[in-house]
Amino acid sequence: MRILLAPDKFAGTLTAVEAAAAMAAGWRRQAPDDELDLAPMSDGGPGFVDVLHATLGGELGAVTVRGPFGDPVPGAVLRVGDVAYVETAQACGLHLTGAQRAEEASTAGVGDLLLAALETGATTVVLGLGGSGTNDGGAGLLAALGARADVPLDRGGAALAGVRRVELTAAADRVAGVRLVAASDVDGPLTGLFGATKTAGARKGIAEDRLVALDAALEDLAVATDRRTALAKGAGAAGGLGHALLCLGAQRRSGFELVAGVVGLADRARGADLVVTGEGAFDFSSGAGKVPYGVASVAAEAMRPCLALAGQVLVGAREMRVLGVESAYSLVDLVGEERALADPSGALADLAARVARTWSR
Repeated sequence: MRILLAPDKFAGTLTAVEAAAAMAAGWRRQAPDDELDLAPMSDGGPGFVDVLHATLGGELGAVTVRGPFGDPVPGAVLRVGDVAYVETAQACGLHLTGAQRAEEASTAGVGDLLLAALETGATTVVLGLGGSGTNDGGAGLLAALGARADVPLDRGGAALAGVRRVELTAAADRVAGVRLVAASDVDGPLTGLFGATKTAGARKGIAEDRLVALDAALEDLAVATDRRTALAKGAGAAGGLGHALLCLGAQRRSGFELVAGVVGLADRARGADLVVTGEGAFDFSSGAGKVPYGVASVAAEAMRPCLALAGQVLVGAREMRVLGVESAYSLVDLVGEERALADPSGALADLAARVARTWSR
């Protein structure tokens, strides 16, 4: 039997590469004769570069960039041929802010990452958007590239209130002649009910009574840059980083679809008898462009059953079917929360072994 293992990261515990390896270890323990095909996945968020490096190889260069509060943090640029890949969460991720001070958090370090990618001579730069702890509309990135305004652009979203003028010429000149691709799982606009602040601000630590003010600050930024672009699909990605990149002429692509294309997921699903995906929490938001839903959709097109292994399963059987998943299995239900967090790799291997006992033939 041929099994395709295509998980996302288990946020805070396992990268997608580690999750796929743990699933494989447990499956082999129970069904050693099965043929396993490991395809760790990403939607553009944390782990984006690792997943692509594991599949594509290429040259991985270490860089130091500004974090969300200006302190130095490590980053990486993956160069494959004429294409450079960067992961914006490395410079502005929620793991760096701890869901604190989101109003002050800046994406200037993402600009540093982009500049480092340009220095490699790449003619295309793909930026994975997702997992951000920032909400500045990408103003910090624009500042790092040379944009100027009548308010500070690199001090977070709150500092943008009242901005009336943003000069983008210098930033546009820095990326002239380079194809930019914004790879994201979010297709919402910059502002409004479905914008960056209203949909993700609370998760980043913005107090409820500050959401309207922060959304208004991003609206000021939109008017001062390009109001039409602010309404485009993907403008609200990563706290509005999508907006800044679209203002610079970037093309927006689904992060999942980009990675799926790179790894040849559709062909690999057709060659499998069973597809297994996974993530930290399998809930109804898993259908909003996330990896499990994407993998399940690919499996459905290949007419293969799809299973999900997750830290927690927070949907019922009916919702699973809507998401295209045959069955979902929970680490916490099997081994308890304490062990799931203390030994995530071993716990996931145990869960995979139990699932193999049911599904391998």
